Amino acid sequence: MKMPETARYTTLVANNEKQVREDMSKVLAEFKQLEEVKVEKVRVIAEVSGDKFGLFTPEFLKRHGLHLLATTSTWFLLDIAYYSQNLFQKDIFTGIHWIPPAATMNAIHEVFKGARAQTIIALCGTVPGYWVTVALIDKIGRKKI
Repeated sequence: MKMPETARYTTLVANNEKQVREDMSKVLAEFKQLEEVKVEKVRVIAEVSGDKFGLFTPEFLKRHGLHLLATTSTWFLLDIAYYSQNLFQKDIFTGIHWIPPAATMNAIHEVFKGARAQTIIALCGTVPGYWVTVALIDKIGRKKI
């Protein structure tokens, strides 16, 4: 959310050329700063012989602990939702009467009907969502999408 809108959106939709210049100068300044940091890191690595800032040090926890905790916890929650759906899809699809109970089918039919139900979900939700985003990103803006 802190990243500026694309220059194309700001120019075509927002009609704000001044903002485009400001945003692009910030981006270019970031690239220049990254190059300077890379050079500095190479020099520091060459000078330092021991490990003074390891992965399990208090300094690491102080600098990156909150970001690491937030990232890992959100990925963990996403994995629970995603893999639970995959593990229990036959029960979910049977419960909403998209496929018949497993006892009434052989394994091939069960896999086929489960795959068909997942394909319907993807075709009705995921695929159109991607294409709507691609079509509207420069009209609505990245932040609103």
